[in-house]
Amino acid sequence: MSTTYEIDPAHSHVSFSIRHLMISNVRGVFSGAKGTIVFDPQNPADSSIEVEIDVNTISTHDTKRDEHLKSGDFFDAAKYSTMTFKSKKIEKTGDDEYKVTGDLTIHGVTKEVTFEISDVSPETTDPWGNIRVGATAKGKINRKDFGLEWNAPMETGGVLVGNDVKIEMDIQAVKAKSAAA
Repeated sequence: MSTTYEIDPAHSHVSFSIRHLMISNVRGVFSGAKGTIVFDPQNPADSSIEVEIDVNTISTHDTKRDEHLKSGDFFDAAKYSTMTFKSKKIEKTGDDEYKVTGDLTIHGVTKEVTFEISDVSPETTDPWGNIRVGATAKGKINRKDFGLEWNAPMETGGVLVGNDVKIEMDIQAVKAKSAAA
């Protein structure tokens, strides 16, 4: 039997890292992830995940870089203010581990991607009587697949920004009130 959970934006974390100057990684986060998880542990194929992230919440701890990332050179947040993920297939791969394949939409472009899910927690009741679960999702995308093309060549060869983006989501979700009854 499936249970519906609502992603808790205050306790969920979406982070990314990308190569910068071809020498190190720059890390950033998006806050306020929201969405719905419908989970059937007995039949994961009947489960689903939908996540929405506000692009304007990006933080790399550098205001000028954040503004550049929101600009038309990258996310074009004025036109494409949200990123979304909608699962199409969920497979159990181990104890509390899953592979989730679905459609990721960034910058108005939708591509199929796969995330590895781990650290799925059992239901826990918080001090206020809410039933919570959590999990971690990891994946990697090529930013150019989503139309994020901007770059600058370096005098020494190479480019300013890498193409591969590592994504990690630590999600905490609360059992929907209608599901808790």
